[in-house]
Amino acid sequence: MLEVICLTVAFMLGLLAWRCGLPALIGFLAAGFLINPFAEHLALPASTPAILDHVSHLGVLLLLFTVGLKLKLRSLGQPEVLGGGLIHFIATLAVFAPGLHWLGGIPWPTAELLAVALAFSSTVLSAKSLEARRELRAFHGRVAIGILIIQDLIALVVLAFSTGQVPSPWALCLLGLPLLRPLFYRLIDWSGHDELLLLMGLVLAVVIGGAGFTALGLSGEVGALLLGALVAGHPRAQELGKSLWALKELFLVGFFLKIGMSGLPDWQSLGFALAFTALLPLKAALFFFLLILFRLRARNAFQAAISLTSYSEFGLIVAAALVPDALVSLALAVALSFLVAAPLQRNAHALFARFEPFLRRFEQDHWHPDEQPASLGEARVMIVGMGRTGTAAYDRLHADHTYLIGLDADPSRVESHVRDGRHVVYADVEDVGFWNSVELRHVEVVVLSLPDAETKIFATRQLRAHGFTGAIVAHSLYEDEAEAIRQAGANQTYLTMHEAGLGLAEHVRQGLHVAATR
Repeated sequence: MLEVICLTVAFMLGLLAWRCGLPALIGFLAAGFLINPFAEHLALPASTPAILDHVSHLGVLLLLFTVGLKLKLRSLGQPEVLGGGLIHFIATLAVFAPGLHWLGGIPWPTAELLAVALAFSSTVLSAKSLEARRELRAFHGRVAIGILIIQDLIALVVLAFSTGQVPSPWALCLLGLPLLRPLFYRLIDWSGHDELLLLMGLVLAVVIGGAGFTALGLSGEVGALLLGALVAGHPRAQELGKSLWALKELFLVGFFLKIGMSGLPDWQSLGFALAFTALLPLKAALFFFLLILFRLRARNAFQAAISLTSYSEFGLIVAAALVPDALVSLALAVALSFLVAAPLQRNAHALFARFEPFLRRFEQDHWHPDEQPASLGEARVMIVGMGRTGTAAYDRLHADHTYLIGLDADPSRVESHVRDGRHVVYADVEDVGFWNSVELRHVEVVVLSLPDAETKIFATRQLRAHGFTGAIVAHSLYEDEAEAIRQAGANQTYLTMHEAGLGLAEHVRQGLHVAATR
């Protein structure tokens, strides 16, 4: 009965939210609040909270593992990540704790713990939003995820000192975990491409990262993330993440249902939640100005700040352990922050375009090294997006001695291509500032091999708006997307699967020709 009710209500409200232009997770949250008051009448089993808690925990572990697959641990030591995360936490604590004590009449110890819980941003919402926009590896995505990890580590320290729980002495053995990377790589190689690869991902995320770290007195969530980062360099890391995608999405439905079913709010809880929801713009503004101080350009500071504009599910973990009486109020604040933040994150690019003239007034004179615009030199062909398709196009054109340049928004991918001898530079083509500064006078052809159709449409429009008259060639998975790219100004669009079929047929023809000549 539990799965019938939860899945049905979650689907119906998730579909309604999606049709209204909101993320489906808003519907899942609403489903939890809707089911809660009717739990007894629906004859839900007494084990429902425990089941949802377990399912949601698995979803969070898989989400953080897949985030880890795209994370470079050295990025946590960057000044904008470490400094931005710590300064924002201290400033939020300094404002929220006195406010809760003096204005809300809450005792100091409770006010301090609530302020800590409210200082964090949602890892689940931010990661899902960045993943949906394919921006986890973009500069602002890496900054946002890095700050979220810093916040999660702070939460773990707070929990450890507040509950008296300390890591096991055996936790020191985890310092040797990198020595197991070759073994994990070999196991991934042996796992093939089907169900064994899926199980291998579950073993890494849930067994070793989740249960393993928990048994040692550490956070299973951080363990899952670190295990993902440990195998992120494997050539099949992306395939591993894709194999876990559907399972992760299903389990995360349980996470949002659990938040909604954590309790029924009263008027006091609603007032608390509305008050802190109204403070979300201040949370975003503080992140924006902190990142500006660390020399990020206005666009990336704004995108990262919007990604961090919410309250955290990790705060609920802190509240459940330390201030359980405030859990319902905090859960409602988290839910309302999701309701506000999700549309903002989805429309972040449009919002920045609207306020760009005002926001750019706050930029520093000298930008962060990752913010420098790319120099194209005298390249005649520019390939935007150096994944598998872009790399194949680059290598084929390079064989004809064509002077090329590749652009990509993933610094680690850029470094890999440079080591392999390709002329590839860092650039985020979703950044209007890049198009305003780049010099295209020698470029004759632009190849768009980006995974997202909207990004290809945006890049095409920017090229034409900045006077580029050469050829724009793009690929797409679907005919309607290809038509939209052509209408934006592209000269040629190719359907990826259609071209793959033609290439396969050509190999067959060559094989038949060889057989006929024997």
